[in-house]
Amino acid sequence: MPHSLVLNLIPQSPIYPQFLTGRHLHALFLTLVSSVDRELGSSLHNASPDKAFTLSPLQVQVHHTSRSKNSYHTLQWEQEQPIPTGTSCWWRISLLDDTLFSQLTQLWLNLNPTHPWHLGSADLFITSIFGTRHSTQPWANAITYPQLYEQASDSERQIALSFCTPTSFRQGEFDTALPTRECVFNSLIQRWNKYSGISLEPNLTEVIYPSFFNMRTVIAADSRSKFIGCVGEISYRILGDIDPLIIKQINAIADFALYCGVGRKTTMGMGMVRRSYMT
Repeated sequence: MPHSLVLNLIPQSPIYPQFLTGRHLHALFLTLVSSVDRELGSSLHNASPDKAFTLSPLQVQVHHTSRSKNSYHTLQWEQEQPIPTGTSCWWRISLLDDTLFSQLTQLWLNLNPTHPWHLGSADLFITSIFGTRHSTQPWANAITYPQLYEQASDSERQIALSFCTPTSFRQGEFDTALPTRECVFNSLIQRWNKYSGISLEPNLTEVIYPSFFNMRTVIAADSRSKFIGCVGEISYRILGDIDPLIIKQINAIADFALYCGVGRKTTMGMGMVRRSYMT
C-alpha cells in the first residue's frame, strides 16, 4: 500500500541552504527511522538504489486564500536564503510498501511536537502529519494497490504529468534529462511490479505518444555534485485500437506516479512527478 505522508515542520533556528540538500534530508529521514527501529534505519541506509521510499525537498509553506492545487506542481528544490526561525514548512515522505509503514507506526503514533529533530545546525519540530487526503495539501494521500488499480480509468487516453522537481533517467553509463515514454513509463512499471503484486501486460509503452510538452532543463547542485534534470509539463496520448485493459493499466501506473516518482535520486528529492489534468 503506497502512502504519501506530509510532515508539517517549524524550525526553531534558521535553516541554512547548505543543510537543505537531498543528502541532508535523506539523513534526517534515516534518523527518524532509527529513532524507532535502529536496525531498520541501518538496513535502509545500506539498501539497493531502488528503495521503498521517496523524499521531497523541504518546502516553505505559502499561504494564499485562493491557492490552486496546481500551484503545488511547482516545488522548491533549492533555497538561496536561510529559512527563518518559526517558518511553516512541509516535507513529503512516500512509502511504497505496507511493511515499511507498519515498522514506523510508533513514530507516527507517538509523535512529540516538542521533540527537536536536527537538520544541520537547526532544530525542527514536527507539529503534525497528514497521511490521507487533505483539503490544503494535495501531496498527502494513501490507497491500497488494488484500489489504485480498480479506480483507474479504462477509457481515459490522455496522461498529463507534471515534473515538479528535477528529473533525470539512467541510460547505460550516463544520465538523460529527456522524458521519453520509455524512460518515464518503464520507471513507473519497474516500481509498480516490485511493490504492487499486480502484474501488468507487456509492452505498455508501445501505444503511448507525447502530444504536448512544456519542459526545460535545470541544474540542482550541492557541495558534491551537479544534477541536470527536467521540470515542467508533458502530456502523452494512448493511440490506436487498444484493449481497455491496457488503457486501465497505463492509467493505474500514471496515478501511481504521485507516490513513487520517476527516474533517479527520488530518495534525495528529485523525480517528484504527479498526474495533472490539462485543459
